[in-house]
Amino acid sequence: MLCLLQVCCTLRAIRLKSFSSETGIMQVVEVNWADRWQVYQRLRELDITCGCEINQPLQVEIASTTAAIQLWSVIRQFTASRQELICTLEHCWRIRHQQF
Repeated sequence: MLCLLQVCCTLRAIRLKSFSSETGIMQVVEVNWADRWQVYQRLRELDITCGCEINQPLQVEIASTTAAIQLWSVIRQFTASRQELICTLEHCWRIRHQQF
């Protein structure tokens, strides 16, 4: 539950601008221009509908909770410090270890 709460808070902190599409809600995601193409490619690998045109912001369709979490995860890979990523991974390992 804590991890889902972190996802929601982080997604709120990411600058998103919504507009409707035929299949769901499209979000304009403000990502560092240097990372934008890599984020776009990773989202495509995850089968998340998105667009990345020249000199335009990244647009991502959030059609499910899973897509929202995957978007959060991909953006976090590019925006979090190495130490933050290590702490998150260690936290997840502790939670998983406590369950068994």
